Amino acid sequence: MGKTLNTRAWTIGEMDRSGIVGPIAGSVRYASSSATWHPTGFDGFWMKLLFEDAESGEKTLLMKVDPGAYAPMHAHPGEMEQIYVLEGTLYDQDGTLGPGDYCCREPGAAHEAGSLEGAVVLLVYSRR
Repeated sequence: MGKTLNTRAWTIGEMDRSGIVGPIAGSVRYASSSATWHPTGFDGFWMKLLFEDAESGEKTLLMKVDPGAYAPMHAHPGEMEQIYVLEGTLYDQDGTLGPGDYCCREPGAAHEAGSLEGAVVLLVYSRR
């Protein structure tokens, strides 16, 4: 049996907008270490918004994944997704990424995600 694409996904609207709002001028800093982790709509997945520019469609987030958390097949329509693993491991249907590993997905690419040991990753989304 094939995997069904899950239409449930996180949205920025579910999170507080305490990160930096673009466009920006000069340098802007944000103390994300004291920011609250927000649920994403997938159990065990948490986000902190670092930057969002609604006009350009760019956003940067930190994602924390609890040990054993799993998100079934889903997509981010119209958004290119870039993932950089900071801590732990994150897996998808193609394999496992560890600290320092990077993955880039074309806009709307279907994927699953999970972590056996937990992870913290940097996510960058952009619209094409």
